Amino acid sequence: MDEALKVLGEHIASRRPDCVANWRVELDQLTIEAAPASIIGLVEFLKSDGTCRFTHLIDITAVDHPERERRFTVVYHFLSMHQNQRVRVRAAVREDESIASLTGLFPNANWYEREVFDMFGVLFTGHPDLRRILTDYGFRGHPLRKDFPTTGYVELRYDDAQKRVVYEPVKLVHDYRQYDYLSPWEGAKYVLPGDEKGEEAK
Repeated sequence: MDEALKVLGEHIASRRPDCVANWRVELDQLTIEAAPASIIGLVEFLKSDGTCRFTHLIDITAVDHPERERRFTVVYHFLSMHQNQRVRVRAAVREDESIASLTGLFPNANWYEREVFDMFGVLFTGHPDLRRILTDYGFRGHPLRKDFPTTGYVELRYDDAQKRVVYEPVKLVHDYRQYDYLSPWEGAKYVLPGDEKGEEAK
């Protein structure tokens, strides 16, 4: 399997050196690194080339790396039923940078790209209807960014007096506590019967 993927990686890199920045085979999967500006050209080639024929877009997601200049890695997964192979394409984008939409090549990219926009804030140029898909339209922030607070910014509740759902700033019911995540036995100050066996084993 790895050998076939290496041959495929060499084929793609030799035919589209303008699009492929790097490629590797890891864990029985071919990963191609591409520049955001060349994503359409690369995906068109993967779909139409007779050796590749990656005609199925399986998923689009992203990874947040807040410490990097190119903060987000947009990740595409394609399947070739003809070759029975999968390929992963990765493109790193800055927070203020957009990447071209694949909806012209794969109509099912529509909802995947909307999800990535909603969860991470990545913009896709040329998308026909780029709006939130999982959160409310008035939602603040992007929940899968690593700097998004675990409590969120607002909470909602039904107000009986107003007879509607209202948004309010988050109010925690208790002060922040430090959790040590030890089991009850690890933090104990006493010795239980049989503990001496564990000491002897050391």
